[in-house]
Amino acid sequence: MSAALPATPISTTAAPPRLHSVRPSFVGIVRGELFKVSRQLGTWILAVLYLGAIFLPYLVLLASGRIKTEVRDDPMAALYSVLGVDMMVLKVFGGALIILITARLIGMEYSGGTIRVLLSRGVGRLQLLFGKLAAVSVIALGVVVATVLLDLLLTVVLLLLSVGNLDLFKSATSAYWSDAGVFLLTALISLGVTILMATAVTVVGRSLAFGTTVAILWYPAENISVIFLLLGSMLTKSDFWRLISGDFLGLNLNAMAGAMLPERARLAASITFQEPLVPVTGSHTLLVVGIFAAVFAAVSIILTARRDVKE
Repeated sequence: MSAALPATPISTTAAPPRLHSVRPSFVGIVRGELFKVSRQLGTWILAVLYLGAIFLPYLVLLASGRIKTEVRDDPMAALYSVLGVDMMVLKVFGGALIILITARLIGMEYSGGTIRVLLSRGVGRLQLLFGKLAAVSVIALGVVVATVLLDLLLTVVLLLLSVGNLDLFKSATSAYWSDAGVFLLTALISLGVTILMATAVTVVGRSLAFGTTVAILWYPAENISVIFLLLGSMLTKSDFWRLISGDFLGLNLNAMAGAMLPERARLAASITFQEPLVPVTGSHTLLVVGIFAAVFAAVSIILTARRDVKE
């Protein structure tokens, strides 16, 4: 008779499960920010208002009947006139739309107190900032593409209703399309530095209200400041006040298209707001805008990376 082997004791204590550490990806952050924007009612209200700003000039041209006379007398002037109005709407009203979206997307985390929650879940400070900037950039590019396509469609509809044909496009030379491309490039530069400006002031203020207010008033304040610069010049008999206007961001953005485009596009470039009180070149406007963009980016990055989050 064989002896039974002693039973091996079975451990009832299971090994603790390994925790899987998951860090948010940059693409996931961008998608999340785009999702936030798409679910905000204010975004769609602003988009509808922007659409109204795009339609309004065409409705005015259609009601006045002026486009029919311009097409008959000077087709190239008609083309440049429409181009100038379209680009002004994109830079002014499209820029205002992007300012509000940028300030809201960044400022809502501070004002709502959700910034600490996001950071506690493993999102890096700069990763979050760059994710928001990437999301806003995608939105801005979408706005530009949609605006250009809608402008082309509205131009076709306007010509068919006013003139009855599309012969105006036959007058568009390669030089015109080249000028239109340069004009569009200046609009893209304007939107790019506007995104950085809205980001910087919102990061500085750590508030949705502060960021929105300062960013939306930045360019109007520069245009109004020209009045005080002129008064300072007249009272002091000094050119200093006129010279410093050449270093203002908004004034250089207003003058950029006119400084970079040839004389034949003067009509389109003249449809703008206040320019510097001194003559500026295209390279000067690019330099000033580049310096402002670098400063805005540096302020946003340094403050985001080094300042404590207490919200």
